[in-house]
Amino acid sequence: MFARLTPVVKNLLLINIALLLIPSFANIELAQYFGLRYIFADSFRPFQFITYMFLHSGFGHLLGNMFALFIFGPMLERFWGSKRFFIFYMVTGVGAGMLYGVVNFIEMQQLESAAQQYIENPNYEGFVSFIQENANYAYRQWYDFIDAYGENPGSQEYIDASVQRVQEVVRFQGNVPLIGASGAVFGILFAFGFLFPNTELFLLFPPIPIKAKYLVTFYGLYELYAGIQNVPGDNVAHYAHLGGMLIAFILLKIWQKNSNRFY
Repeated sequence: MFARLTPVVKNLLLINIALLLIPSFANIELAQYFGLRYIFADSFRPFQFITYMFLHSGFGHLLGNMFALFIFGPMLERFWGSKRFFIFYMVTGVGAGMLYGVVNFIEMQQLESAAQQYIENPNYEGFVSFIQENANYAYRQWYDFIDAYGENPGSQEYIDASVQRVQEVVRFQGNVPLIGASGAVFGILFAFGFLFPNTELFLLFPPIPIKAKYLVTFYGLYELYAGIQNVPGDNVAHYAHLGGMLIAFILLKIWQKNSNRFY
């Protein structure tokens, strides 16, 4: 089974697996330093646009990305050659991180604006609205405080505490690192569908064959929908996935020499 692995795919698999295992043995948290941060966060470093794509939050996260790399990567590496495949992987990964950074910047500006509006006019209804719209994950955690604030809406103690919690939400969301190879992997998925659109892939769920071009289209539309919906509690970087696909499209159009050469 492993004989089909190509050099770059094999090394990428080994690096990603190693970087998942190292923190367990060395008792260090790589994501805190090498994950991609909000560009105006104190902990942001430019090299994070590269390092973030080699880190994963757990085995399930790693398995999903590396399985896709294992399935689709070797055929692309053989088609392009190792050098071009590696360039494609890195450029789509870095590009996805940059496009995510743009979206994250816009979202953080909106969050900071909402927080400032509350700080200037703190009140119970405004606090509940801010939490529900921007930090729904904290609603249950702070339920007792929210309930007590509702019973004492004029209390300066609760007002001051609510301001501190709003500021805490901004600090927390500005320091959540992005990690994972998904941007590069979605770039690979797009490239496979673009170059080999009529190749049939057999899905497990549902157990039916589907052409690569339809699978890629479905994933792209789903990621766009999920990104726009922005459901509270959804910690998937959908715009990083879309960014990987967009950068892949741009690279493929640049590299394309014969538009009829499909498999």
